[in-house]
Amino acid sequence: MRFSKRTNWNTEESELARAHRLRGEAGLPIADLTQSNPTRCGFSYPSSLLEALTDPRALDYDPQPKGVLAAREAVRDYYLAHNVALDLEQIVLTTSTSEAYSFLFRLLCDVGDEVLILQPGYPLFDFLATLDDVRLKAAPLVYENGWQIDAEGNRRAITPRTRAIVLVHPNNPTGHFTKPWEAEQLTRLCRESNLSLIVDEVFLDYSLGAEARSFAQGLEGVPVYVVSGLSKVAGLPQMKAAWIAATGPEWKEAMARLEVIADTFLSMNAPVQWALPEWLKFRAAIQKQIRRRTAANLAVLDCALGAVKAVQRLALEGGWYAVLRIPALAPDEQTVLALLERGVWVHPGYFFGMPESGWLVVSLLAPESEFSNGVGILIDYFRTNHAGNIPG
Repeated sequence: MRFSKRTNWNTEESELARAHRLRGEAGLPIADLTQSNPTRCGFSYPSSLLEALTDPRALDYDPQPKGVLAAREAVRDYYLAHNVALDLEQIVLTTSTSEAYSFLFRLLCDVGDEVLILQPGYPLFDFLATLDDVRLKAAPLVYENGWQIDAEGNRRAITPRTRAIVLVHPNNPTGHFTKPWEAEQLTRLCRESNLSLIVDEVFLDYSLGAEARSFAQGLEGVPVYVVSGLSKVAGLPQMKAAWIAATGPEWKEAMARLEVIADTFLSMNAPVQWALPEWLKFRAAIQKQIRRRTAANLAVLDCALGAVKAVQRLALEGGWYAVLRIPALAPDEQTVLALLERGVWVHPGYFFGMPESGWLVVSLLAPESEFSNGVGILIDYFRTNHAGNIPG
């Protein structure tokens, strides 16, 4: 049998995944500092949460490609809370942000066209782009007294086949919020090369003090497509509800085309759409818990790092990850395996597009006792094995 080249992935279990699986099967303890699923981190959800799925209106099959009006009104109200006024016709619902990206790649790109992705960044885009026959090109985030968008590096990455830039605001995993001056630079780049801007704002509500302005307010003369959803906004990744908000030139034409794409799949189920307004009302409660947890764990991490010079925590403005700079004396995969043998599980930096040595990424979402235990193991490892080594 012949299969398409776009699905010709290497699906063999990696050495890291195998080591993690075997340790779990052996019943050995693992302090998981990679956790990104809030439903497994001990947060309190209302017992009535699932009652919203019993709305009798969901018994009627009324396919609306852009989503039922009540759900899109709830998304519009979410942006009003961020001081952004949107027309309901600027919003289309999707089952996930992954599907939203896929819709936008199909909207903006022909086969072989390119999309710029800022690095470091989440690795999911590789699979999405391959499935939609789009090429990804990395564009740099640089670190100098905090993370910054390298505008000239982005400019050099643009080719005649480039159609869009993907910006995660705040970035995952660096926690970098795009500053107004960086947005101005991106605006100029997009205008000069006739590009669209795709902005992922799933972590927008998890600021650590930085100004959290939504790109749904638009950029002058630039088509902007904002992607977000319940996975992070309401801590409900299992409910599979997300959206695209379109602004800028020709947004009406863009939405007409997106409506056809959405109508082709009609993937949003009715119960979730009717429940979405209630779940968005609940978001403040879960966000408060997550912000309290991440702040507490960050304080524990910073306090522990004071005891070892070999590791530095890089500047962080939002989200729920922290990037650690470590001595680049061995491949990060080797370091992660050594840490796993001691009972703590962390991400190697290359997972997010960083170099293969010198970087670790930890989630701040884990229960506080588990996080404290994991950080203790991590610090003890570097104190023992890298005393006096300071990251360059």
